[in-house]
Amino acid sequence: MTTQISAEQRTTININPSTGEELARIPCATQDEVLHAVAVARKAQPAWAALGFDARAQCLLRVAERSENPDVIEHLANLVTAEMGKPLADARREAAGTSGNIRRLAASCAEALAESTTYEDHEAATITREPLGVVAAITPWNFPLGMTREVITPALLAGNTVVFKPSEIVPLSGAALYELFEAELPKGVISLVQGDESTGKALVSSSVDMVGFVGSVEAGRHIMSACGADLKRMVLELGGKDPMIVCADADLEKAASFAVRESMRNTGQVCCSVERIYVEQEIVEPFTDLVVEKTKELLVGDGKEDVFMGPMASKNQLQNVLGQIEDARSKGARVLLGGGSKEGPGWFMQPTVVTDVADDMDLMRRETFGPVATIRTVDSADEAVLLANESEFGLGASVWTGDVKRGRMLAARLESGQVGVNHGLGGAGDTPWAGAKQSGFGFLGSPDGYRQFTRPRSIFWTEEPA
Repeated sequence: MTTQISAEQRTTININPSTGEELARIPCATQDEVLHAVAVARKAQPAWAALGFDARAQCLLRVAERSENPDVIEHLANLVTAEMGKPLADARREAAGTSGNIRRLAASCAEALAESTTYEDHEAATITREPLGVVAAITPWNFPLGMTREVITPALLAGNTVVFKPSEIVPLSGAALYELFEAELPKGVISLVQGDESTGKALVSSSVDMVGFVGSVEAGRHIMSACGADLKRMVLELGGKDPMIVCADADLEKAASFAVRESMRNTGQVCCSVERIYVEQEIVEPFTDLVVEKTKELLVGDGKEDVFMGPMASKNQLQNVLGQIEDARSKGARVLLGGGSKEGPGWFMQPTVVTDVADDMDLMRRETFGPVATIRTVDSADEAVLLANESEFGLGASVWTGDVKRGRMLAARLESGQVGVNHGLGGAGDTPWAGAKQSGFGFLGSPDGYRQFTRPRSIFWTEEPA
């Protein structure tokens, strides 16, 4: 993606990261257009809220039904692959998940947002969940369908209207998802504005009542500062630098497979990618050998092909990862595999394994967001916990050990929103997706997360004796 500025209107150029070819030129919404979209959403909101939860849910369930069409799934998947390089099989899974995701959220929100009444002697109190008004949904390029649904759907179910700005890297995917929602919702309930950072800033500084944002920590800080003046509500799902702790008694085969998959999937462009692997000294050699062996097996290529990894989503992202590797190499790190870009068109990165890293390297401090398995030797799991917690990030983490009880004790000491023990993130129940420290503000998912798109209203009264 690049931005062109003309006398008439700024334009983003949408580029296929596998080929470098131009896909489209997308006009950026002007400030007046952003304000108009917010005004339309503001006008539509009271009637949308007045429909009641059940009627709103029926509208969203029609969106779910529409998204089950195989042609729709294939269209969405091909757009995601073309715009950000995700392998087509993964893009299909993301697109096919739209229906189930909306249905699950409708059922979960029905319970989470339901009115409740409590009694104490003759005193009574009813709590209702009231919509906030207009929600700005500013969503990322790495999961342009999945993460967008997690913001838009609960916002709408709660009775808010939405102004949606997809990332400038995936404007066509964003527009296609918007059209699915727009086709089944009353006019003005959801609006689309396209554009770059300037468009996002105009939306945040408008009269919206809440910002739901998924993206980088840096952008999240700017949004929080901008929202502060008007005390706007916000949910910020931000980046991470997720640690993985491998104890000497861990199943090395399973741990190495997880390390490679979670460092490299989506070309490492996942907020909860494994970015720091702490391995106890006595097993670091066999573990590293397994990681290198498994990484060599990964197929890299155009997302339209049968590959595990596509390209980086943008040239800037590729250069950022290469810069971190070069910084590490210059300070004494060893690159055991990969470490560079691939020759030819597109923004392809070699799957990379790095060892002998120091804690002051960018590769250990800053979010990498690329296909790099970074291995750091430690004397003990206790040392690993201390090092893991030194980061300003705290999104996810994992602990690998033959003793699950010990693993859970180590997990409880990690300053992360979610921790897996011999397991990835997520599993049983409707749990919140929450970031500790600078990895987020507020959270998505779970009853508490859905309620963040509302404000509680309590009404008290005294019941007359029978």
